[in-house]
Amino acid sequence: MLNVDLLNINPDTVCHLILRAREFHAKEEVSFPERTPESEYEYDWAQILANHEDDLTYREIKNAIHSLPYEKQLDLLALMYLGREDFDEWDEALKAAISNFPSDLTDYLLAHPFIAVYLEQALAKLGYSCDE
Repeated sequence: MLNVDLLNINPDTVCHLILRAREFHAKEEVSFPERTPESEYEYDWAQILANHEDDLTYREIKNAIHSLPYEKQLDLLALMYLGREDFDEWDEALKAAISNFPSDLTDYLLAHPFIAVYLEQALAKLGYSCDE
């Protein structure tokens, strides 16, 4: 288990974003062409290109993330990397987040259909749980 004092972001904030991301992805309707993709990620671009500006859940997530200071936004991205098992160590995930910080973090995170799972797994690695 990693040191839980590493986070700048409150785990409760992450849990709230996990809940909202699940809501967003549960109602998302993306239509794909009628052929079988060659890989499971082949059509992820359709999710990215969809316009979500009128979606209240999307706007809530976007406002919540944009209101966070840069250090807390970095933590979100590093948590995704850690939960996705791109890195085993928090320091490595955080360095990657700093070097790969996207211009729109909300869209980047929500373009990953399993973002809620990644964030939840990362919190678990750090000793936190979203269960009440």
